[in-house]
Amino acid sequence: MSKESFKGLYDRTKPFMFIIFLQTSYAVGSLVIKSALNKGLNHYTFAVYRNAIATLFFGPLAFFFERKARPKMTVSIFLKIILLGLLEPVIDQNLFYAGMKSTTATFASAMCNILPAITFVMAWMLRLEKVKMKSLHSQVKIIGTLVTIGGAMIMTLIRGPEIQFPWTNNHTLHHQSPVNTMSTQDQIKGSLMISVGCISWASFVILQAVTLKSYPADLSLTALVCMMGTLEGSILTLVVEKANTSIWSINWDIKLFAAIYNGVVCSGFAYYISGVVMRDRGPVFVTAFNPLSMVIISILESSFLAEKLNLGNIVGAIVIVLGLYLVIWGKSKDQKQQGHESSLNQQENGMKRPIKHSVDVVNSHGKPSSDVEVV
Repeated sequence: MSKESFKGLYDRTKPFMFIIFLQTSYAVGSLVIKSALNKGLNHYTFAVYRNAIATLFFGPLAFFFERKARPKMTVSIFLKIILLGLLEPVIDQNLFYAGMKSTTATFASAMCNILPAITFVMAWMLRLEKVKMKSLHSQVKIIGTLVTIGGAMIMTLIRGPEIQFPWTNNHTLHHQSPVNTMSTQDQIKGSLMISVGCISWASFVILQAVTLKSYPADLSLTALVCMMGTLEGSILTLVVEKANTSIWSINWDIKLFAAIYNGVVCSGFAYYISGVVMRDRGPVFVTAFNPLSMVIISILESSFLAEKLNLGNIVGAIVIVLGLYLVIWGKSKDQKQQGHESSLNQQENGMKRPIKHSVDVVNSHGKPSSDVEVV
């Protein structure tokens, strides 16, 4: 394989490799967070520590690598960064952790599969995603969105018998009893929290795509968003927890590892990778691979944490995945059609472009006249 062929293959597969790495990181991070939450981790302080660590890690990288390429900060960009720091690092993370604490990591990950549908609807409303109602591709995207939401409702409202997998381990690594003892009330409460968190996450993705157009510095934007998330999350924690200072204590245990891993990988690298992929494929593509993390979590959680899945979870997850890939199929066909239409427009413009020739014309006085345009 020649160097040019290898580079072409890398360019085509890079977005997919980045997103697969991102979803795998999310899956591992969710299991680590769930284990820490079961041991008394406070999700308010965890969100603060997570974003603070991401700021300390990516701040120096942004300073050195984007020192000359960083655009000028304006009031509009600064306000967008404040809102970005509120949407995902504060609102989404705290609601997601609270919902996970009431349910399981598998259930929380599966509920997040409504994120692509929410992102698609918001991108459509803001005209970041083109939809033609008479086009088959657009109709498939709309149907897929409705199917995805229906799958989330199945997971929330239907339980059914427990499903045993061949790899299911009846005991955890720490010889704990299964933690999947959530009641129907906890399941509904957790699903509502996660759903609102997904709306906030989708808003973050859309706003990030808009912000990158005027502030195309991925590392700097990542560091600034994490910094604002740390400040805003600290204010929220002080207001909610008030004088409870014990929640700020941290030791060399799973809680510290969860903060470091999720801060560096699931916040810092996730924001950066999302921004890079978003430039080429758009915000809907970034959120389209969420079912992958659900599959990884289901296997790991049932193997090591003794979590049990019921029939409602399995059926709902399958419906969500089917609806999601209807959206992806429709979007891929739209991209091909838009690319074909764009090339045709370029060819038509090239044919209609006038051809100018500089011709010296001698007038009646024997002097050369100005250039004459010949079409």
